[in-house]
Amino acid sequence: MLPCSESKQAEPLPPHKTRAKCTPEYIDRKIYPLCVLRIYIAAHPRTWLLLAILSLQFLLLLSLRFLPVSMVPRRFSPPTDASVGGTNSTCGYGRVYVYDLPVMFNKELIDDCESLNPWNSRCEALSNGGFGRPAADRLTDLVPEDLRPAWFWTDQFAAEIIYHNRMLGHRCRTMDPNAATAFYVPFYGGLAVGKYLWSNYSAKERDFHCEMLLRWIRDQETWKRFSGWDHFMMLGRITWDFRRSKVEDWGGGFLYMPGMKNVTRLLIERNPWDDLDVGVPYPTGFHPRTDTDLRSWQSYVLNRTRTSLFCFAGATRSAFKDDFRSALLQQCASAGDACRSVDCSGTRCSNESSATLELFLDSEFCLQPRGDSFTRRSIFDCMIAGSIPVFFWRRSAYLQYGWHLPEDPGAYSVFIDRGGVKNGTSIKAVLESLGTEKIQKMREKIVEYIPKFVYASPKEGLEGVDDALDVAVEGVLRRFQQRKKGR
Repeated sequence: MLPCSESKQAEPLPPHKTRAKCTPEYIDRKIYPLCVLRIYIAAHPRTWLLLAILSLQFLLLLSLRFLPVSMVPRRFSPPTDASVGGTNSTCGYGRVYVYDLPVMFNKELIDDCESLNPWNSRCEALSNGGFGRPAADRLTDLVPEDLRPAWFWTDQFAAEIIYHNRMLGHRCRTMDPNAATAFYVPFYGGLAVGKYLWSNYSAKERDFHCEMLLRWIRDQETWKRFSGWDHFMMLGRITWDFRRSKVEDWGGGFLYMPGMKNVTRLLIERNPWDDLDVGVPYPTGFHPRTDTDLRSWQSYVLNRTRTSLFCFAGATRSAFKDDFRSALLQQCASAGDACRSVDCSGTRCSNESSATLELFLDSEFCLQPRGDSFTRRSIFDCMIAGSIPVFFWRRSAYLQYGWHLPEDPGAYSVFIDRGGVKNGTSIKAVLESLGTEKIQKMREKIVEYIPKFVYASPKEGLEGVDDALDVAVEGVLRRFQQRKKGR
């Protein structure tokens, strides 16, 4: 290093008003190192220029870590591991204890599958852990060969069984109740109540299993600690099937029973005004076995050539005055080749039919009016196929699946006021006005979210991706952890 001697070439240091020798004897001890640095820089300009460039490059690379990155490739590229449904979380919100219930509350209900429905057997629909029969033999022309084993004829009311089987192998399961943040109650309430929804069954018969369950669980020490605030269930039917307020009304009264006043419940359709209800996706037929299955399907639907602008799958409701579905079918018919429809009044839309899958795969948009209730399984069948849903009721999705759908409804769907449709608004004109680029962006957003709509095949879930069940479980754990912190 150069000696710190007086030099005429050295510039005076800015903090000083008068010239001074660059030695400890003449300047303050704190300023002396700066003086030395200034002289050294003047003597070695190239060295310091190189160091400055390297420093700028380091700062630039560091800043890139904090820049927002698009979660979906701009055009026609399948999402990578980091862009499909999360990062396979590691139970940061806690762990789940799974109750071992008496068999009358789950296994015996499946064993009695022949009598769960007054019209036909439910045994095939509930087989294969709730996935139903394999569908590969009828999907030859629709699904790539390597993905066909991941498809089943899954029933829309089979989620209770699917959740139970997955929870037994879930990465956040604990066998120690004292280590649990949440307690999962594997009660097949939908099967128990669904058996008695039709014919002349009494309210007592409809509520029998539910009352017995609450009687059993109230005796558990783990329940007594917080009176059920840290407990949750999966009920595989819509919330309204469990909300009978009068003896003569429809459904069971499970959700109005005192023992359920604190319990969180996952449902395929929630009551938007009840915070204990959480909406989760209807089961569809696609159950990926691996992350590769998932990425392959995303790539397939993203690149699929679609021959129709929009489509509608459903049956008219002649019993309803001014049936809205009739208006949709009329608009579809008047749109010519721009629209295709499937009449679901017969068996064409049954669990073991590929007609709706083909329809959605070939269409840019799918019309989604309300079903028997405000939601439909068709919403998720549509999005799994990469088709963009068109809603006419906000309660069909926007107030239902907050943990599983994009926060911005306009990013993945179109909303058209049903009153406008009845008064002549052209659905075709509205959809055509969006333009090719906007439609592609919406499809990319749906493809990004497909992992959050599917229930994976392995009991332990997928390796690097969170599916619909993982999202629901993490949401429950997060909710319970926040409750405990707030106590």
